[in-house]
Amino acid sequence: MTAKLLEIRDLAPDVRHFVFEVEDADRFAYVPGQFVSFTAEIDGSPITRAYSMASPACGKCFDLCLNRVVEGHFSPYLFDLEPGAKVQMTGPWGTFIFRQPIEDSILVATGTGVVPFRAMLQAQLPHDTHEFTLIHGARYEHGLLYRNEFEELARRYPNFRYLPTISRPGPAWQGRTGHVQPHLLGCLGDRRDVNVFICGLKLMVDDVRSELKALGFDRKRIIYEKYN
Repeated sequence: MTAKLLEIRDLAPDVRHFVFEVEDADRFAYVPGQFVSFTAEIDGSPITRAYSMASPACGKCFDLCLNRVVEGHFSPYLFDLEPGAKVQMTGPWGTFIFRQPIEDSILVATGTGVVPFRAMLQAQLPHDTHEFTLIHGARYEHGLLYRNEFEELARRYPNFRYLPTISRPGPAWQGRTGHVQPHLLGCLGDRRDVNVFICGLKLMVDDVRSELKALGFDRKRIIYEKYN
């Protein structure tokens, strides 16, 4: 398939939101939490990268959000694109989605790991009364991607809690500080009947999984996706 870039907007330094349209399809259907694979020839070699959708399915369009990796190959290529540019893609792929039947869930993310959760929550909250908690960790306040949107969701839906945390807070920050792990444990308390979704860099994901297993969590309740 061919994805045509429609819009771009910067969310933070070296973090950009993209809106694409699938050209050769009447509708692009996917489950929130899934990803697409983009392929392009860069420096004479074909390179493929996977990116989670940042929005629920909506006709032929989908959103992405990614960091510019200075030493990378594909993200600088995407950051150089202007609206109207086209990229080859396949998908949707992946099983990082809400399990059926839906149960109370805690979503743990760092950095752009929050991207699939944006899609999942936007799709699920309007018609679900289960409890959902999003714990999003970032180094700095500007790294809390889509913060205003999540705060609005928390105001609109009483069954959703948004818990941002900063590991390197500035003097004006009055919210949670530190890494996501202790905040997750605080949310869990004695509960072992919730699903925990984890998305972010490998080190964080592996550490959270280890802590949950040490607490006796059922492996089926630990759903994760790692970013390189």
